[in-house]
Amino acid sequence: MANAVYIHIPFCMNRCFYCDFHTYVTREPQVVWNYLQALEKEIGKHSAGEIHTIYVGGGTPTFLDVKQMDYLLSIIEKAFPKRGKELEFTMEANPGTIDQEKLRLMKQGGVNRLSYGVQSFHDGLLKKIGRNHSRNQSYLAIEEARKAGIENISIDLMFGLPDQTMEMLEESLREAFQLKIPHLSVYSLKVEENTVFSKWERKGTLSLPDEDTEFMMFKQIIARAEEEGFHWYEISNFARNGYESKHNQVYWENREYYGFGAGAHGYLDGVRYANIGSTMKYIKEMKDKNSAIEQSQRVSIMEQMEEFMMLGLRMLRGVSPREFHERYGKELKDTFGSPIDEFVTKGLLEWKDESLRLTRNGVFLGNNVFAGFLSD
Repeated sequence: MANAVYIHIPFCMNRCFYCDFHTYVTREPQVVWNYLQALEKEIGKHSAGEIHTIYVGGGTPTFLDVKQMDYLLSIIEKAFPKRGKELEFTMEANPGTIDQEKLRLMKQGGVNRLSYGVQSFHDGLLKKIGRNHSRNQSYLAIEEARKAGIENISIDLMFGLPDQTMEMLEESLREAFQLKIPHLSVYSLKVEENTVFSKWERKGTLSLPDEDTEFMMFKQIIARAEEEGFHWYEISNFARNGYESKHNQVYWENREYYGFGAGAHGYLDGVRYANIGSTMKYIKEMKDKNSAIEQSQRVSIMEQMEEFMMLGLRMLRGVSPREFHERYGKELKDTFGSPIDEFVTKGLLEWKDESLRLTRNGVFLGNNVFAGFLSD
């Protein structure tokens, strides 16, 4: 039985220029209430055992007002009363939609980890990517979280942004580390279809750093994080010891989890499923049919083994042949001997501490390595 829960809150004040997530911009409180009632209905269908991680993502979960947040937390408390002693309960947050009252309520409801979408500490860059918060609001949000008693704080930073320079990135890194946060996630900008940036790119008005500069930015992030005593534990994630994201490791270790809400994905009893992405359709389907699952697929053993490699190699510790054998009753080298030998020879994979892992060069060519473990 899964012991991890993902809950999607799609609402946002505005849509960022790079965003292709399942989000919904609204100023209508009733839409939010209708969504929360649909969510309660979906979550209530499941009988869960002891839960070890809860992750509320979006969208912007902190878009909810205090009454809506209280209702959401009560839904979660009622549905998942059995909680592990070391429960990690993460809430994503936008620095511009947080206040002390909301933080106190979240703390009382069991939230003990916050993931702030800071993206940059440069106000000019924040405007260029469509964020609705400022550098000062990020500082204040982190200060307010600590006042509320939440010390486990992660921030997201982005690189490869329009007109971003190495100096701008270094400034954001310096300010992030000065805040003494225990976890940092970094993501390079990817221009996705049906976003504002994709339209600008087609018009030739999107000015992005070239690949060499982006590569240098990533190397700078790694160097600075390690200088500050952070453990680089996954391609895009750095943490002080003991602050690694437990919930995200569920995904990277290819373990099962519940997924609730519009556009949410889940993995239960060997079946991967995805809910309808449209917020309004999700509400309607839950009301009319008591289900919002749009597609589901039983994952074959071969697919499970491929996913084990593709996801597990994202972690810097790599994958364990012993765990592979325990899960699937097969030897890692017998199953994937050819791609393993190829990438070891190329210097992209290495054996260390009885595990197979990416080398430093392999990290930068990770997608090429992952693709090598897929069936034709």
